[in-house]
Amino acid sequence: MHAELSPSSRRPRRAAALLFASLLAACGGGGVDDNGSVTPPLTCSADDQKTWLQSYFGDWYFWYKLAPRPAPSASISVDDYFKSLLYTGTDAAFPNDRWSNFESTESFNRFFGDGQSLGYGVSVAGLEVKGLPDQPLYVRYIEPLSPAAAGGVVRGDRVLAINGRSAADIITADDFTALTATAAGETLTLRLQNVGGERTVTLTAATYALTPVTRAAVVTTPLGRKMGYVVIKDMISQSLTPLNTAFADFRAQGVSEIVLDLRYNGGGLVSVASTIAGYVGGSGAAGKTFASLLYNDQRAAANNSVFRFANPAPAAALSLPKVYVLSGRRTCSASEQIINGLRGVGIDVIAIGETSCGKPVGFLPKSNECGTTYSVVNFESVNARTEGRYFDGFNATCAVAEDWAKPLGAADEPLLNAARLHADAGACPVSAARERPLFRRSAADRGEPGERQGMIPR
Repeated sequence: MHAELSPSSRRPRRAAALLFASLLAACGGGGVDDNGSVTPPLTCSADDQKTWLQSYFGDWYFWYKLAPRPAPSASISVDDYFKSLLYTGTDAAFPNDRWSNFESTESFNRFFGDGQSLGYGVSVAGLEVKGLPDQPLYVRYIEPLSPAAAGGVVRGDRVLAINGRSAADIITADDFTALTATAAGETLTLRLQNVGGERTVTLTAATYALTPVTRAAVVTTPLGRKMGYVVIKDMISQSLTPLNTAFADFRAQGVSEIVLDLRYNGGGLVSVASTIAGYVGGSGAAGKTFASLLYNDQRAAANNSVFRFANPAPAAALSLPKVYVLSGRRTCSASEQIINGLRGVGIDVIAIGETSCGKPVGFLPKSNECGTTYSVVNFESVNARTEGRYFDGFNATCAVAEDWAKPLGAADEPLLNAARLHADAGACPVSAARERPLFRRSAADRGEPGERQGMIPR
């Protein structure tokens, strides 16, 4: 869904450099100063943390007018009190808030600061088989520098059991938490099957460096057109150097098409999204509005902001009228913002795969200085034509099913191949049509463990 916003909502101001700025307020548990910043809780007691959350939501939450406002109670934990403050979908214009979340500040800073993750580095196709325990469960993605990669686990391995629990049982319970480690040294045992037979692999959790750009190559279409293909997994600052290298190479090789593989990209920094869009749009889009971030009516005057298309060096700018985006149920937040932002300045986005996740809202992550960082929905994002509120996601131009046995970047991988064929014929290949209805994330679905859905104004 695209919503045209009222003129009063279009009040862009300076770009928000507020990612780690102090925000919040509360009587007894913290306070708002004269500049609207928020002091931390007076102590890290449960009572002070809950009072702090109550004030924060009342001042900075995008849906503060629509959300429940329960008073802090000694009988409820801090985590459960946070959940009780979330908007529950009472207004037809907005679904329930399935995105606001919290994690340890250590984990947040590790990912967005250091470009690292703690865990095993293996992701499975759990959403694809939700409620279907008779269907096989496949490995869909492996982090290249992770324990899973070192242990020989590959995309396309069929998961038969996790820590002795059958895949069917895990799918029935919709419980994939074993894939998420809480500390280095924890172990994960996978029983796997592929063309070579069955094997058992035991992985030990560790901290490893992320590989935000996992592949960049020039591929050709059947008729010989050159396409730049790049897999972008995480929109973090560590992605900027490999992205510049990739697009400079694409420019040098004279590509006529670009394929952005965002199928597993849950978003991240808006500045990275605007940079990616800037490579595609080149000089024709440079300086134009990529996204306007619109806060609630209490914060709008001070915090509404605009991110503009980046102006890359001429050696890396492509200035293309069309781009292919490989997308799906995990294409979320800042990665969807790329689709919306490019369309907002008239660039044709051909989406290949499935409907995207539907998250046109973002966070100003805030540490409570007690070890927890809260990512609460603070704003919505719209493009240069003030189109936003795509809570149902972006439908695929060409609906195409994944084949887990095909490596990302292989010429015959279904999504990439559909882009290759479309570039030659100007139409979706008939053979790529899905045999089942397009996926749409349910209101209660918060994704698989380890998935990050971020749109952070930095």
